[in-house]
Amino acid sequence: MTGRICGTGSALPHFRVTNDDLSKIMDTSDEWIKSRTGIETRYLATEETTTSLAVEAARQALENAGVEAAELDTIIAATVTPDKLFPTLSCEIQNALGAVNATAFDISAGCSGFLFALNTVQAYIESGCCKKALILGAEVLSKIMDWEDRSTCVLFGDGAGAAVICADETGILKCVQRSDGTKGMALHCYNRPVNNPYKKNPVDLDYTHMNGQEVYKFAVRTVPKTISEILGSVGVTPDEISLFILHQANIRIIESVAKRLNQPMEKFPLNLTECGNISAASVPTLLDKVNRRGLIKKGDKIVLAGFGAGLTWGAAVLTW
Repeated sequence: MTGRICGTGSALPHFRVTNDDLSKIMDTSDEWIKSRTGIETRYLATEETTTSLAVEAARQALENAGVEAAELDTIIAATVTPDKLFPTLSCEIQNALGAVNATAFDISAGCSGFLFALNTVQAYIESGCCKKALILGAEVLSKIMDWEDRSTCVLFGDGAGAAVICADETGILKCVQRSDGTKGMALHCYNRPVNNPYKKNPVDLDYTHMNGQEVYKFAVRTVPKTISEILGSVGVTPDEISLFILHQANIRIIESVAKRLNQPMEKFPLNLTECGNISAASVPTLLDKVNRRGLIKKGDKIVLAGFGAGLTWGAAVLTW
């Protein structure tokens, strides 16, 4: 048996922020952001939370799959911005859905989180210990941004995406996941420091720091190589792939991957323009978009790929 994506869902905050809106509160402009990233707008949480967005995306995915919450045996939530350190986001989702028969846990792998969750569920299904799973990527990145750092904060948005994975005869052909911790500081955010009766430290919380050039070089080198390797391992050529669903970090990265794979940009759908970079939620929100617009047909082969903090990266090739 293998895993098959049988339903998708997504949720975005209601508050939409344009580049021009940001130019009123910081030294930036629509031209500066768009020419460097391709981003025009993003959605930022005001009333929403990571949990509320994740639960909405989960409910949509279950409805799309025709699966009841009680049928789930596994819930995996990928996030770096949960509302609480504990209980986990996945357990809060389980509670909200009434998924009483599921085992729930979180994964923290940055922008690769959804791919890591997918790979984990695939291994569970192959081993026979999972039949129906819910995986999510959910982030409220706006709460870990320094809104005076225009080089970083303008890139990110908030949102959640989900997929229901069912054991089936066809579906996922291959998953891979990788990491390189030696380059982890290229994208980092410190947790609260040690602070106890024997050691005092300031309790000010840190914000996201990114070496954009280092992350860019990593992505344009690693992503096409990984996709080529995974396709080669299952005897599929890039020409046979209908869509490449890539993490939405930067339009230049996506264009570079398309060029290196010798594939047209028409095969690389985007939600980067309107949503920005939503980290672990990036791939599943885009997948839901193309699914609900009917851009994927039964039998199509597609590639999912994520890359980001860690540094981590992952990819999957599957039959829809």
